[in-house]
Amino acid sequence: MSSRHPVLKGLGLLGVFILVVFTGAFFFAYITGGESKVLSMLSDDGVGVLLIDGAIDDSRQVLGELKRFKEAPWIKAVVVRIDSPGGAVAPTQEIFAEIRKAKASKPIIASMGGMATSGGYYIASACDKIVANPGTLTGSIGVIMQLGNVEDLMKKIGVKGYNVKSGANKDIGSPFQPLSTEGRAILQSLVDNVHGQFVSAVAKGRDMDEAVVRKLSDGRVYSGAQAKELGLVDLFGTLEDAIDLAAKQAGVETRPAVYYSRAERESWWDRIFFGAFGVRMPRRETSWLRYEWSPSLLP
Repeated sequence: MSSRHPVLKGLGLLGVFILVVFTGAFFFAYITGGESKVLSMLSDDGVGVLLIDGAIDDSRQVLGELKRFKEAPWIKAVVVRIDSPGGAVAPTQEIFAEIRKAKASKPIIASMGGMATSGGYYIASACDKIVANPGTLTGSIGVIMQLGNVEDLMKKIGVKGYNVKSGANKDIGSPFQPLSTEGRAILQSLVDNVHGQFVSAVAKGRDMDEAVVRKLSDGRVYSGAQAKELGLVDLFGTLEDAIDLAAKQAGVETRPAVYYSRAERESWWDRIFFGAFGVRMPRRETSWLRYEWSPSLLP
């Protein structure tokens, strides 16, 4: 029985060592973010691929990854891979603004997938160059606000809605009443103002005359080939072509390493300490004023 004591003692010391290492790693990652100092010694020079996929309803994850790419010394350039119909106005504008800032320190190339329309194109226009496929759907430079009215339906089922409001226009867009002439004019003015911001941003990002961009900005969708003829796209090519172009502009002479942005996820310490309690972040509301192309399947 006594012969087992050294083994048990060794296992105990090993357990304590593992616990100390784990605890140290936890606090290091929690306080500093952890990975940059370690990876800078292990990583090859290369290109970061920032993925923007699906509707753009929140900017936090994209901005976090863009910051990571910007600060990582081994990432010499960034490719923004866009496959999106667009999305909410404010998150799109935030991503556009941060790309404009980031490209002052590193080349940033947009690569369009199957679709980069509306807010997707808005973001692409912030990059140094735009690479698309001839068949990519893009353009749709415009703003849409979609409202519904269920007044007649509610009458049929014997339900009536009421609005108690602080001002005459506080209930614009309410589904319980028709949209008044004044309300329509107010909303149209809002849409026109935000559309003007879109046009101005594209003109600035693409270094085009604003009057030219405005003529192209009636909301229509272009193919990649049409967009190139109109000056909205620079080059035809795949994601690999965009990566090669980004590496070349950054002066990376060898075949670049490629680092993809991480999917949105909770930090591992959050999963460990809070996952057991079933805690979840509340679902985010999305904006009704959008840079988005969403063709209806109905006539």
